[in-house]
Amino acid sequence: MGVHNVHERLLPAKESEVGALIDTLASEGDLLWPRAPWPPMRFDRPLAVGAVGGHGPVRYTVEAYAPSQWVRFSFDGPRGFHGFHEYAVIPVDEGHTVLRHTLSMNARGPARTGWPLLWRPLHDACLEDSLDRAERACTGTVARPARHSPYVRMLLRAMAR
Repeated sequence: MGVHNVHERLLPAKESEVGALIDTLASEGDLLWPRAPWPPMRFDRPLAVGAVGGHGPVRYTVEAYAPSQWVRFSFDGPRGFHGFHEYAVIPVDEGHTVLRHTLSMNARGPARTGWPLLWRPLHDACLEDSLDRAERACTGTVARPARHSPYVRMLLRAMAR
């Protein structure tokens, strides 16, 4: 099953400001990856090509990295995830930039049912929380904060156990 999932946010910020958020991923001062209840993003070394890690049971390797512009992670797990996810900075004009997250993969085996039932709702909620963090980092506030559905809240409670 082919999966192409995109989340993006138009931010009233310069390309360099938004790009700097990508560079903080998995660091002590991470301004982009969401906090609890989400598992932290961690790598075996600072963000760079070849770094191995992930968040919770989702495992990946940094496949490509252009500082302050783009980072791509290739999936190593869970089983059945074959593809990548990435953050990209897309300038619109001097004071506006789009931050886009793209997940593109083929879901095979157990991921064919796991993706729509478990992973997609959690992924979508996590990414909207990530974009909220980006907006807050750039503006000091979030105009329309993401809200978790009752189903996602139930999955998060189960995940916490």
